[in-house]
Amino acid sequence: MLNRLSPPPTHPLTNIALPTPTVQRLPNGARLHLLANDAQPVLRLQVVLPAGKRQEPLPGLSQLTARMLTEGTATRTARQVADMVAFYGASLDCEAGPDRATLTLYCLARHLPTLLPLVAEVLAAPTFPAEEMRQLQTRISQNMRVERQKISYRASEEMNRQLFGEDSAYGKPFDEAAFNQLTTDDLRAFHAAAYAPAGAELFLSGDVLAHGPEVAATLGQWQPVAGAAPVAPAPPAAAPAAAPANVLTVPVEGSIQASLRVGRRWPALTEAQTPELLLLVKILGGYFGSRLMRNIREDKGFTYGIQASVVARERAASLVIGTDVNGESAAATRREIDFELARLQTEPLGDDELETVKNYTLGKLLGETTTVFEQADRYRYVLLQGLRPDYYTELVRRTQAATAEELLTLARTYLSPSDMLTIVAGGAAS
Repeated sequence: MLNRLSPPPTHPLTNIALPTPTVQRLPNGARLHLLANDAQPVLRLQVVLPAGKRQEPLPGLSQLTARMLTEGTATRTARQVADMVAFYGASLDCEAGPDRATLTLYCLARHLPTLLPLVAEVLAAPTFPAEEMRQLQTRISQNMRVERQKISYRASEEMNRQLFGEDSAYGKPFDEAAFNQLTTDDLRAFHAAAYAPAGAELFLSGDVLAHGPEVAATLGQWQPVAGAAPVAPAPPAAAPAAAPANVLTVPVEGSIQASLRVGRRWPALTEAQTPELLLLVKILGGYFGSRLMRNIREDKGFTYGIQASVVARERAASLVIGTDVNGESAAATRREIDFELARLQTEPLGDDELETVKNYTLGKLLGETTTVFEQADRYRYVLLQGLRPDYYTELVRRTQAATAEELLTLARTYLSPSDMLTIVAGGAAS
């Protein structure tokens, strides 16, 4: 008989077992990665290309090109593309990030043969109709004007500009005037250069065993635009020549709230001490019981939430602490952040707190790898970030083995308050 007074036994997490994909090089140079799991009759196809902000020669070009892929092809109008995707209960979209553009299709496995030619046409033969482009430019510009009225957006924008420089892809703010000057010729030229199969990584996950050969055959026929020169990626974001002022304000008219961002450049995920550094950031502000949450939310009542996280891009990383507070509490909040940073540098962690954050970290990691799409996300992350194949195995092992002394040493190296830049948008800055 089940004894409901006794909790079930627990076992330490020893490994994160990600599936081993089947990798195939297609005749056109693209690589196809298959991660099969037939638990549900659904699949996801992602086409990832080096066509992000880092590769664009003109401001906003990568975003507009990606969004325009589904706005018309050689044989279908934007309406026909949308109607076909909707008829089969699928979703198809393309977005560009700092480093890459990603075209994503979700559908029932049985509908892939019908939708696959559409995906191939969207990739290889978009027409970039002028009227749809103008409408999209207007919508994106309007949305960006709304976003830039938010103090949280302004704080993050200024933090990236200061850490990476406004000439880099990671720090360049949105330029509405330049964005609205883009033409269909600009889009066609960027598409021809950046959307080439030789640079593509194709990730097919889910109920895919019967469809791998079909995807390989169809997308293997995708060819680059004749005569197009390959895109030249921008160089890595250089470190600022001189450290900026410790505190910078961003005036936001009429705002009584303040949005704080506190951060610095951070070691790349390929560095040897990454597992311990990620654990240290989790202790500082990476979960609900973190130091910053207990102090600034629970004790002081300055905010509903505060978080510290490592933002890892392919060519640079940063540590960012973020929160929104009443403008009158901004200075006090910054002092408490400094206090918690200094405390991690001077006081070793207690055994109970260290064990709690280890268990949380590993439990969350395990919970984020339960579905085949989540596993594919982890695999893709390792591949595109240039990490070791056993990255997650080592992350688990090193997290479990981390000691209070190791974390104290790392905090003294990387969490000095004097090395942190603070951005205050709104509130007292207005």
